[in-house]
Amino acid sequence: MIWIFIVIGVIIIFSITLIYCIKPGAMPPEAKNTAKVFRGLNCAHRGLYTKDRQIPENSIAAFKAAVNDDYGIELDVQLSKDDKVVVFHDDDLKRVCGINAQVKSRNWDELSKLKLFNTDECIPLFTDVLDVAKDTPLIVELKSAGVNNSRLCEETLKILRKQGRQWCIESFDPRIVAWFKRNAPNVLRGQLSRRPKDMEGISGITAFLLGNLLTNFMARPHFIAYENKKHPLTVKLCRAMKPMNVAWTVQPEHDIKKCESDNDTIIFEFYKPNPRY
Repeated sequence: MIWIFIVIGVIIIFSITLIYCIKPGAMPPEAKNTAKVFRGLNCAHRGLYTKDRQIPENSIAAFKAAVNDDYGIELDVQLSKDDKVVVFHDDDLKRVCGINAQVKSRNWDELSKLKLFNTDECIPLFTDVLDVAKDTPLIVELKSAGVNNSRLCEETLKILRKQGRQWCIESFDPRIVAWFKRNAPNVLRGQLSRRPKDMEGISGITAFLLGNLLTNFMARPHFIAYENKKHPLTVKLCRAMKPMNVAWTVQPEHDIKKCESDNDTIIFEFYKPNPRY
């Protein structure tokens, strides 16, 4: 008989621990106001770039196209060697610029001369993008910078604070999201994630924890931006606690209507939906 009580006790403790780990954060009033901007909004992934890369991802041309069509914008920021906030997705320059080097190993003067996918477009500064997208809602993904995470967060926030409140931040790195929880708690913050087996450059226990949102206790994100694939049970449980939910990256072959009904915000690419749904 005692074993029944032990099992029940273990189940209760496990359940409480699980809920504690995956629970999202409550939005303060300012974050709630920002969230209203993004609910029902279609956001162009890395700008409104084209599949053939004639309009490259994370380029001024892609951001101008998104602004012209009244979409929100999702983009990526990271630091150059000389601590300039640049808009670029990959850690290295190989895929986009054909250079076998990491972004953080080059000064801004060097990065500014590199062409995106052999077009006339170059890597932009974050401030240059904001000049183009002044009144456009922005989802700003901060790329993991390791020991320079705090520096990236500080510099990005400094720039964003000049842009009103039509923006939010997100990151795959829960330490970055936690930095905003500590230092800018009123900013709408989100945890990016995907299934553990789909994590790029991450494996083992780290991928398991991140993919199952078991790091939410660190940062208590206001929204969950999860890849538009089948969700693990822990993600479903987290969503049941009613955070704001964002789907990425929705493409034309997906069930777009279902994505829209299941999520507060859509990050899309390679099709042109209505700005709002």
